Amino acid sequence: MKAVSFILSGKTACFRKPDVNVFAYFTYNNIHKPALLGLLGAIIGLGGHNQLCDKNRGLKKGSLSYDDGFPEFYEKLKELKVAITPLAPHGYFSKKIQIFNNSVGYASFEQGGNLVVREQWLEEPSWQIMILDDESEAFQKISEYLLGGKSVFIPYLGKNDHPAKIDEVKIVELLSFIHEQKVSSLFEENKLQIVKFPPRGELSYYFKEISPIHLNEQHHFYEYTSLVFTNHKIENENIEDVFSYEGNNYAFI
Repeated sequence: MKAVSFILSGKTACFRKPDVNVFAYFTYNNIHKPALLGLLGAIIGLGGHNQLCDKNRGLKKGSLSYDDGFPEFYEKLKELKVAITPLAPHGYFSKKIQIFNNSVGYASFEQGGNLVVREQWLEEPSWQIMILDDESEAFQKISEYLLGGKSVFIPYLGKNDHPAKIDEVKIVELLSFIHEQKVSSLFEENKLQIVKFPPRGELSYYFKEISPIHLNEQHHFYEYTSLVFTNHKIENENIEDVFSYEGNNYAFI
């Protein structure tokens, strides 16, 4: 089994959580799968939410011309399997609240039309990303663009304030899962069972985040799962979509 591997990083990033906006907008700690697929779609020139909205503008839902499907990037890339490994101690990135003004005039009904925005940003985030080769046309095109350093649109980490950097692109050969070892990437909590005892000779850590994993078909809202990053070993013997590379296990979601 083969995969394309690369290091994804940036000076800052913001993958905004849609459920909290009282005092400040908060970010997920890691790039989630829908955001990663959007970044890959931008690289190979696929349309996103804005393009779908423009296409349906002025059309009545249910009419013959109305497109009630997914954005183009998600429709074409949703079957890809990806492994996301945070390159940070214990998987946790530093975060800071950034404060800035939105003074376009219609941003706020306050006097002067100025809206003060507070937004949490990740600082110096980086991940090792692997995309499993499913022999699809989409994978072939993504591999070609990554290996050739090409991009149709500028890839960014959540917002266009955060340009993405892509390094160390290569094709890797994956081997079978190594039993009784940890998984070095994020993995779905309900699919793997970890050993409760801490690993010998190192400090135990267990990071869990409820993260978007799919888009809802009807409204394109996020669907969530619990993703875990830990140095505890895995008890499972036969695991689907977990492979090893250079002695480390990686879970593809």
